[in-house]
Amino acid sequence: MSKRSKILRGGTLAALAAALTAVWLWSGQNPDSREAVGQVQLPDGPFVALTFDDGPRAATTTTLLDGLSQRGVHATFFVIGENVAGNEELLLRMEREGHQIGLHTFHHRSLAQVNGADFYVEVDQLREFLSTLLGRENFMLRPPFGMITPANRARAGSPIILWSVDPEDWSDRDSDRQVSTILDNVEDGGIILLHDIYPASVETALRVVDELMAEGYKFVTVEELFILRGQTPENGKEYRCLPPQE
Repeated sequence: MSKRSKILRGGTLAALAAALTAVWLWSGQNPDSREAVGQVQLPDGPFVALTFDDGPRAATTTTLLDGLSQRGVHATFFVIGENVAGNEELLLRMEREGHQIGLHTFHHRSLAQVNGADFYVEVDQLREFLSTLLGRENFMLRPPFGMITPANRARAGSPIILWSVDPEDWSDRDSDRQVSTILDNVEDGGIILLHDIYPASVETALRVVDELMAEGYKFVTVEELFILRGQTPENGKEYRCLPPQE
């Protein structure tokens, strides 16, 4: 069980901690323990996963982590390897505070345009670096631009996490527009894409958290969302959202 699974916040997600001790995750624990999840009373939704690409960046990511901490919210950060150097403490803070860390390649190269050798440089090298830093091996992958070839999907060795809500915050610094786009399109089980390298995007994220929490949404990491939906993430499979099971 990862460290962040042991630092889950209280309140409505307190029961999730019990589920995390029983559920079989893609990291390879006993599959028979999946049966125990049905015995745990999980909290009610709606749920949403807030995710960030392209960081960390010292100034903006620190401000974001401060704001999330004040609100008791966990998020998922898909980091770039070349941005981790010199910002290792930020990743250690993410881990301590219960956030999820994932792979976004080493140099932000499209995984639709790299061969097996380059895939190692972009993904496996970053995985090895994070494993050394954080003391574990399993990280979900988000390919830059959401693009990846079938061959590289097979090489991934991890679930591939895309998104269901994208305000394209890289295209402008208009927080009002970004917030409106997210609020108009979010649904239970959605995965929101933002970038923690822009001050306006940090503002957007915290405004969205405040708005959606007021509407009853609960913010969880992508891993937590899988657990709450009773699904086991599969290596090489793409996921855009995890709506409630009918």
